[in-house]
Amino acid sequence: MNRRSVVSEADLSRRKYVLAAGAAGLSVLSGCLIGELESSTENGTASPEQPSAAGHSSPELARWVDELSRPPTVDPVGTRDGQPYYEIEMRETEQKLHRDLPATTVWGYNGQYPGPTIEAQQGEPIYVRWSNALPDTHLLPVDTTIHADDVPYDSTGVRTVTHLHGGNTEADSDGHSQAWFTRGFQQTGPTFEKKDYYYVNDQPPATLWYHDHSLGITRVNVYAGLAGLYLLRGDHEQSLGLPAGEYEIPLVLQDRSVNEDGSLYYPSGPTSQGETANELPEPSIVPQFYGDVSVVNGTAWPRLSVEPRKYRFRILNGANSRYYNLELRRYDESTGETVGEGPVFTQIGTDGGLLSQPVEIETRLELGSSKRADVVVDFADYAGETLLLHNNAPAMYRGVTEKSDPTGSLTDIMLVDVDGSVGGTDTSRIPNSLTEVPKLSLDGVDNRRYLPLVQSADDDGRPMFLLGTEENPSGWRLTDPVTESPTLGETELWTVANLTGMSHPIHLHLVHFQVLGRESTEYDPATDSVDPDTLRDPDRAERGWNDVVSVDPGEVVHLLAHFGEYDGLFNDQTGTYMWHCHMLEHEEHDMMRPIEVVPGTDTAQRNKDSKQPTTDG
Repeated sequence: MNRRSVVSEADLSRRKYVLAAGAAGLSVLSGCLIGELESSTENGTASPEQPSAAGHSSPELARWVDELSRPPTVDPVGTRDGQPYYEIEMRETEQKLHRDLPATTVWGYNGQYPGPTIEAQQGEPIYVRWSNALPDTHLLPVDTTIHADDVPYDSTGVRTVTHLHGGNTEADSDGHSQAWFTRGFQQTGPTFEKKDYYYVNDQPPATLWYHDHSLGITRVNVYAGLAGLYLLRGDHEQSLGLPAGEYEIPLVLQDRSVNEDGSLYYPSGPTSQGETANELPEPSIVPQFYGDVSVVNGTAWPRLSVEPRKYRFRILNGANSRYYNLELRRYDESTGETVGEGPVFTQIGTDGGLLSQPVEIETRLELGSSKRADVVVDFADYAGETLLLHNNAPAMYRGVTEKSDPTGSLTDIMLVDVDGSVGGTDTSRIPNSLTEVPKLSLDGVDNRRYLPLVQSADDDGRPMFLLGTEENPSGWRLTDPVTESPTLGETELWTVANLTGMSHPIHLHLVHFQVLGRESTEYDPATDSVDPDTLRDPDRAERGWNDVVSVDPGEVVHLLAHFGEYDGLFNDQTGTYMWHCHMLEHEEHDMMRPIEVVPGTDTAQRNKDSKQPTTDG
């Protein structure tokens, strides 16, 4: 999206900046930069300049030798209660990530990485049985000290649970991290309720995705391959004349590291904790992960052939920790250099559906982990040219600043070849008006919350990130009592303040919110009011429905969230959900908290039992 502003270090207060810089320094010294450092391109071959902070570099691989694959769609196997019924099985498989690598062992939904795309229709519910057929032992290193009192690491079989990210979904089908189950449902977690999940699809059409959310191993389950797209379509959206069919392409962006035999590499622990640090568990969680191989739709450094016309791209940042800051550039493949600007992204939608109007991205498209962007690109003026999808976001992302740190960047993502011949007439279009997005108002707020993002350390001295409150600004652990209990039918103002040294993509389950604006962390919740006229406006591409927001160091972001149906959109739900940083290593340790949505007394409250069957089959 069009980046909200370029922030100089002078824009941060001295006190807050020192705090943020100190936190960043601690992270680096603690071995946070697990993954590749800056890599270069020589004759189309990936050639890391130096080993990663973990001492690992993936083998050199020729770039742009494999065509981009497109995840297939999946069909229902029957019906239940008159609605489509899907059965999707998680299983281990062998899959080629690159022409020159042996087949890689991955985990996939229906044995595919990424998993098959579910296409659903607005207002038409579906049922999905997510079944587990994975091996007894994990494919990757598992730290059994993370939430050891709450999860059975000695269980028979790998624990999984699927979360529909972006779904306005009943609590029993949300994929709570403790609703896990093992192979054949032999063992289940304490919040497990049902085998068949029910998705009401009563929300705006949008690019959703599904992924594993099992407590303590989400990061390695998703890294192993357990993720896929869920496209919710609607009659109005389909009547707009946007590029469709073969001209609508999903792009799941991820970073991976591999070994010479093609197997996935994931670090077994940080490389250094300093001279005074405690001895760490083995394996041990790492604070972040950054891979040195760009993977799109399960293929390493692919190339895509397009016609000189408009295309619609559904872009998902499916990486564990990495930010992407994207643009298209003209590319000279013979020299491996960019030679000019390419076509712009016209953003038509974000996490929660279409924007009211299309937004031409003037700089770069920023995507934190789990963020989605629905964009149209017109290749009509680039016939016969080659374009590079380029990323300039470093690891340990701190937003766009005047000082750019290239450490851990993964610059070359994908190549696009534009056909030199003009085919048939392009009848697709980008309407000036896309949809009506009702605006949440500060005047309608029923409750306000101040929620700082802070850094701490665990008993082993390992850095960890926490979510705090005004009452406890030093942060809560995941298993501490619930502190966020919104009432159904009410609107809340969430003020999220980043007091750490890096950017965090913050995700709320169940609800979509609107970004009111931003200011510095000089904001004091005890004394300062929120005045929209004094805030930095959200990006135009943020002014729709979102379920993920990026909060940069030294920054406060004010969010408006309505819990329940709003102006004919979404639906009423109560129960326990989650909110967390979507950097998966952060969410596991321990930047995740429960949300308990409680029933309201308003007579407008819907009877969800009449709409959503809860019986299991």
